[in-house]
Amino acid sequence: MNQQVCEKRLEVELLAITPDPEKVIEQAGRTCYLSFDRIEDDSCSGFIRRLIKMGHESPLEHAYATFRIRNCSRAMTHQLVRHRLMAVSQQSQRYVDEDSFAYVVPESMPEEFVDDFHQDMKAIQRMYRKWRDRGLRKEDARFVLPNACTSEIVVSADFREWRHIIKLRTSAKAQWEIRKACCTMLSILKDRAAACFDDITETVACDR
Repeated sequence: MNQQVCEKRLEVELLAITPDPEKVIEQAGRTCYLSFDRIEDDSCSGFIRRLIKMGHESPLEHAYATFRIRNCSRAMTHQLVRHRLMAVSQQSQRYVDEDSFAYVVPESMPEEFVDDFHQDMKAIQRMYRKWRDRGLRKEDARFVLPNACTSEIVVSADFREWRHIIKLRTSAKAQWEIRKACCTMLSILKDRAAACFDDITETVACDR
C-alpha cells in the first residue's frame, strides 16, 4: 500500500461573498438610525468602523462569505464545526473510501520521529482495509481512522460570525492548523471588506 501523505499546503478558497458587502452593511446600519442622507460614495468604511467601535455589530450579519478548505486534518475541522452560526458541508467518511487516506503530519513532530509517524499511519491504513475486507461498511470501518486524516470542508457564515471565529482562532493559543486557515481567511476578507476586519489585525498571531 502506498504511503499517502498530505504534502500539499493547506488551501483556503473563497467560493462566494456578498456583492458590495460594505455597502450592504451600511444600508442595514443606516436603517437603524434613518441616516440615509449621510450616505456618500466613500462613507461606508468610516460608518462601519464606527459601528464596530460602538459594539453595534448586528448590521455585519447581512454580509456572508463562503470558503472551501482543503488539505486539512479532521482534528482541525472538528474545531471549526464547533462554531454553530454557520453552514457546513464536509467530506463524508461514511461514503468516501479511506483505504489510502492522506494525512497531515503535525508541525510539532520532531524530525527523528516522522518516520515512526508514517509507519503508524500505514498500520492504520491496513487496519481500515482489514475491516472493509471483513465486510464492515465504510461508516463503521472509519472508527479506526485517525484525526490526522485529511478532509475537505465548505463553510459559510456572516461577517459578524467570521469576526468571532477569526478572533478566537488566530490567537497565539489556538492550534497551529486552524490558526493558519483563519489567518488566510482574514487576509481574504480584509481584501474584500477592509472596514469589517482590519481592526482584528492588532490581536492576531498570524506571523507566529
